[in-house]
Amino acid sequence: MTVAFVVVLLAALHSCDGKLSFASYYGDHMVLQKSPQRAVLWGYAPEGSQVTVYLSGTTTQKVSSAPVTEGIWRVSLDPVDAGGPYNVTALCQNSTHTLTDVLFGDIWLCGGQSNMHFQTSQIFNASEELALSSRYPHVRTFMAAFRMSDSELTDLMQVELPWSVPAFDTLRKFSAVCWLFGRHMYDYLKYPIGLVESCWGGTPVEAWSSSRALKQCGLKLAGDSTKNNNSVLWNAMIHPLLNFSIYGAIWYQGEANAHYHKDKYNCSFPAMVNDWRMAFHQGSGLQTAVDFPFGFVQLATYQENSTDDSFPEIRWHQTADVGFVPNPRMKNTFMAVAFDLPDKTSPYGTIHPRDKQDVAHRLMLGARAVAYGEKDVPFLGPFPNQILSSDFIFVSYDQPIIVLPSKNIFEICCSDTKATCGPSSSWVPAAIMSWNRTSVQLKPSSCAPPDVAALRYAWKDWPCEFKACPVYSSSGILPAPPFILKRHTDTTTWKRSSRT
Repeated sequence: MTVAFVVVLLAALHSCDGKLSFASYYGDHMVLQKSPQRAVLWGYAPEGSQVTVYLSGTTTQKVSSAPVTEGIWRVSLDPVDAGGPYNVTALCQNSTHTLTDVLFGDIWLCGGQSNMHFQTSQIFNASEELALSSRYPHVRTFMAAFRMSDSELTDLMQVELPWSVPAFDTLRKFSAVCWLFGRHMYDYLKYPIGLVESCWGGTPVEAWSSSRALKQCGLKLAGDSTKNNNSVLWNAMIHPLLNFSIYGAIWYQGEANAHYHKDKYNCSFPAMVNDWRMAFHQGSGLQTAVDFPFGFVQLATYQENSTDDSFPEIRWHQTADVGFVPNPRMKNTFMAVAFDLPDKTSPYGTIHPRDKQDVAHRLMLGARAVAYGEKDVPFLGPFPNQILSSDFIFVSYDQPIIVLPSKNIFEICCSDTKATCGPSSSWVPAAIMSWNRTSVQLKPSSCAPPDVAALRYAWKDWPCEFKACPVYSSSGILPAPPFILKRHTDTTTWKRSSRT
């Protein structure tokens, strides 16, 4: 190792005199992606020089070296097992730059709008949560600043929170969902977790999408520069991160699309997910998985007693109109249902419920099952696997359930012509008459079962009170997600997708 280091160092003929640096999102206390992926490091140095990078700590590995091209150097370390701490040193002839207290673990990117940005100091029991921070020194946090750009940037324009060991003053301003998810994952994995927050309140999915993804859904770039315009946040807050090796991403967004390209969301959201995967895979030199796990929060509630279908429609579109994930259009994804967690007295508005603990716990269950392949982890709420129409409507679920009475959580669309049932159709309640361990029996209120053309569940902005929806998994932890299902032309079978 020493001989190789000397040879490389002597080969660097250009002076670097204080011009050597790492890119903006590398720093002391950071987490780099562990094996089997290679961690990618890059930065700046004078053109034509040679940069050498080496690791010192609990293990040693060979020196990595790279030429500087267009002012940028880049190396991929050999895979490093989870742990640390390490020092990471870059050298360019007579200049050095060292990152200290670096850990190796899994990197999770946390994106979206205001409910992802919602700070840890704002949640229920915030003081208790912040007091726990000292127990998680190996869960490290980083936050990109709010910035936008009309073109794709190589590096972040500004860092809001550099890599930090969790402490009261820094964690209180960090994303609650991101932090809670990260500490849950640390409790499960028992190795370092790096959390990268890059989100901005009030922003639509189009702002976080590349022009490639937008074109897939027939969307065009906007002409002016505001945070709501297409691609401006992708350009400034996601594209700069592509060289970074990550393990996965979680996402909380959709409120801004309830009245902006709402009917495109069943295309724009899956397109963004797939485009991020491709871009991170290529940008990291194939180190980030091309199908990296992607978790998201299905929208919570906003307006009680609202008759607007915007939120339920976005919830449906978040699953690519299937009702659950993973599914054939959204592979390797997981979802936290949150519509049963309303917060009438939130001082931040009902659109910002303070219970982020349950959201993060449900995301954690999905990550364990989907992202880490743990078997027999319940992470999906009950979903119908059969609907039969006779004198009543019988809804059978794909798992054991617990049920509460309801007169209006289920609704039917009546049509003797089998016309399409949509938002403008007449929907009427179908009361739950009885239930057993795996099914519920419904009584249509205004038409005979043979004339029921469609059935939907929890198709309201605010369908139930806190953790009091009618159908849950047998554990009582996972709510049944909302659905809208339409009947085939015969009178007994209904269209639905099979879980994969």
